[in-house]
Amino acid sequence: MIGQIVRVLFAFGANLGDRGETIRAAQRELAAAPGIREFAASPLRETVALTADGPDPEAPRYLNGVATAETSLPPHELLDLAQRIEAEHGRVRGARWGNRTLDIDLILYGGRVVRDERLTVPHPRAHERDFVLAPWLDLEPEAVLMGHGRVAALLARVGDTTRPFAETGHAQG
Repeated sequence: MIGQIVRVLFAFGANLGDRGETIRAAQRELAAAPGIREFAASPLRETVALTADGPDPEAPRYLNGVATAETSLPPHELLDLAQRIEAEHGRVRGARWGNRTLDIDLILYGGRVVRDERLTVPHPRAHERDFVLAPWLDLEPEAVLMGHGRVAALLARVGDTTRPFAETGHAQG
């Protein structure tokens, strides 16, 4: 059954392997999935790894980006799709905030709030993560995070430690 079309925001991160190619491949796979349309990806940004103990400049650096899309998939089907793509790219769920080949988070699902054992949307920490806010601002300068306000103001409050990542020969999916 085709559901209502809703606008979603994904966040992507990777700090192991060919980070940029892994993220772009995952984005192409999401964009091509049934029930997904109007997929648009931000430029990628590089950041220091964030661990449970705070920033770790000794850990491999992360690449991060976001993407918007429209979907007819229910939120948990979208989560299943994202987790399948993560697994296909070597994601192993181990230590919380550990190194990873690919992380895909569902940040927003239309105007809906989802809170259960598998999924919390809007993402509970997106408003304090420059590695989500900065690429989102690159993609949508007027973006607003549900429940928190304008992304530009949120990023100004938390500070931007990200830096643009120079991609070569890349075509967005």
